[in-house]
Amino acid sequence: MQLSDEEVSAAAVTESSLAQAEVGPGIVEGVCQRCRQRALVSLPDGRQYCRACIGLGRITSTTRLWRFPSSASEGGRLTWTGTLTPPQAAAAQAAIASVATGRDHLLWAVTGAGKTEMLFPLIAHELGLNHRVAVVTPRIDVVLELAPRLQAAFAGTSMAVQYGGTPWPEAPTSLLVATTHQLLRYYHHFDLVIVDEVDAFPFSQTPMLAAAVAQANRGPTVYLSATPPRRLKRAARRGQMGVSFLVRRFHGFPLPVPKLVVAPLKQVPTKLSNAVLALLRVGTQGRQCLLFVPRIEWLGPLAQALSQAGYSVETAHAADPDRVAKVQQFRDGTFTVLVTTTILERGVTIPRCSVLVLAADDRQFGASGLIQMAGRAGRSQASPDDPVWFVGRHMTLAMLVARHEIQVINGRKP
Repeated sequence: MQLSDEEVSAAAVTESSLAQAEVGPGIVEGVCQRCRQRALVSLPDGRQYCRACIGLGRITSTTRLWRFPSSASEGGRLTWTGTLTPPQAAAAQAAIASVATGRDHLLWAVTGAGKTEMLFPLIAHELGLNHRVAVVTPRIDVVLELAPRLQAAFAGTSMAVQYGGTPWPEAPTSLLVATTHQLLRYYHHFDLVIVDEVDAFPFSQTPMLAAAVAQANRGPTVYLSATPPRRLKRAARRGQMGVSFLVRRFHGFPLPVPKLVVAPLKQVPTKLSNAVLALLRVGTQGRQCLLFVPRIEWLGPLAQALSQAGYSVETAHAADPDRVAKVQQFRDGTFTVLVTTTILERGVTIPRCSVLVLAADDRQFGASGLIQMAGRAGRSQASPDDPVWFVGRHMTLAMLVARHEIQVINGRKP
């Protein structure tokens, strides 16, 4: 754990604990010692502060960082009684083998392959050694999806859930589920860090978060993704890290292949064309529908247009304070259509759910994001062929690449 002077004061850390801590300056030679970034801004009084990690509190040139030694972990055990498929079990064992030798590992698996369940044997192996494990992800929504599943799988194991706004855990736990930003508060604390959705924003575009993972960890790192970044693919090809590759979902069915639809969108978002409404009618027959859009300002007008067309509809976006509750209501089947931004392209599993990406030709949507959005469909064994549509005014390379990559994966042998 590493805390600033202000955090130490707020936490009322005891004198005996402070005596055990290693204390040093918050900024050394222009580098913030919490986030390892060079992003200093001058204050009127002549001091400098780091703007990169300002969201966790200000680190200035006069701030001290207190680094506390990690106490012994109490470990934990797996209480989940489910069974992995043979491909899942093989992937899990490969990850355990890598970690046991101190090697990083890439778990490259299609959306809906059951990556969370594949982590259970790995986490159990580490907890059995009384190691500390962190499962982190860039998105709060994914944390909220993972946390209850891990709590149920490791019942009785001490576990903390951390993201912006949550209280600091009263004592160190064996297992942490958190957003990647929260690792900035740790220093050489974990024996294994698992990064889920490693290609997701903001992790993929924020060097500070990769530095936070490295600094919080004292052991290997396991990366999970359906669309891993090039650097990880390259490292796996060169044998610089272990890799597990799964091309089938847990139920064994292929990924739904998106249909590319060219349609007029001139009146969007205030009105939808008959062609789009016809797709929605198909997509909501015995199903719910996730409707992705590229602009937050489209949400309200589209919801109104859909409501007038007879659909029960809600909206969700990153800054929506009711987003978590709305997603749960959608899971519960309270309404039929959820209009959302890319914030829900990952970590959300809804059985019997179609996907429609409206204005898929927008520059906001890259191939990786489109693959992730398409991956929200077909996740249930009872409905593995949920329809997916990419709707745009014209075709884009991203749309074509996304469809092609899905077709290539479906063509590979399990």
